[in-house]
This record gives sequence, structure tokens and C-alpha cells, in this order.
Amino acid sequence: MHERRFQGDINRLRYPERLERLELNRVVNIATEGTLFHSILDVGTGSGVFAEAFYQYGYEIVGVDANPEFIPLAKKIAPQVQFIEGLAEALPFPDESFDLVFMGLVFHETDNRLKALQEAYRVTRFRLAILEWPYRIQESGPPIAHRVDRDEINRLADQTGFSRIEVFELAHFLLYRLEKK
Repeated sequence: MHERRFQGDINRLRYPERLERLELNRVVNIATEGTLFHSILDVGTGSGVFAEAFYQYGYEIVGVDANPEFIPLAKKIAPQVQFIEGLAEALPFPDESFDLVFMGLVFHETDNRLKALQEAYRVTRFRLAILEWPYRIQESGPPIAHRVDRDEINRLADQTGFSRIEVFELAHFLLYRLEKK
């Protein structure tokens, strides 16, 4: 088990104040705009917050998480979504299995960020969307040493082969959209 994996109470992931801060509808709209998507992989799904939001918009969604204890709760909350155990750095899917790969507040927790992006690139047909904490000290969220700055995401995306990167500033987070060549 690596040090950056979420260790808190999974129920905290669904506190109403947190859900409001996530701007779920806005995130789903930005992540999916401009292209017709059908299938989405939610990497680091946790309690299935984003998987459930994508499902409500009519997408076929699969959620994957490294914490096996999170899967039963996610299945209970969103039984219409398929949830499985897996690592961002070793996604258990064939190449180009999904139209969109989404990483919601999980990229900073990966053991190997380059490998996580390579895996996302491998399993997506079109796009990767990454929701992350801004690279600044804040009262909530991970320590600054665990956060990812824009330059690192740009550098890793370039190494991986993503062709275009857009950054959207939300009220509390940043949403990166990376297009596959």
C-alpha cells in the first residue's frame, strides 16, 4: 500500500459540502464537451461520486479503484455502474476500451504518474480528463508535496503522446483535458 492512497473515512467523500465543491455537473460537462462519448472509465472512483454523475448523464461507466474496501460501498450507492479493483498504473482493460478516461482527485495519489498517464492513454480512444487540486497550500486537500503542478502535467502528457492539453479553472480545482493523437 502506498503512502498517497486515500486513508480517510470513505463516507467523507460524499459529504454534501464536498459534493458541492466538486461541481459535478460542470466537471461532467467540461470533460465530455465537443465529442460524442459513450463509454467512460472513472479511475480512482472511491465511493463512485463521479461514476454516478457520468451515469446520470447517460454514459456507460466503469469505476476502478485501488482500495478494495471502497468497491462494495460504491456498488451499493450506484448499483447500475460496474466497479472493479485496479491500479491507475496497471489498468485491467484492453487498449482503447473507453472513449474517455476520467481521474477525479486521484492523479496526485498515483505511485508513478508517468505510468498512470501511459495507462490512461492506452485505454482511451479519445480523451483523458484529470480533476486535481491546484498547486498551492490550502486548508483542505493533500499536502503541497503530493500535489501536481501544471508544468508536470504538461511534461508528462507530452511524454505520453497526448496532443492537446486544456486547463479549466473551477472554483476549487483544476480540470485538465488531454486529447489523444
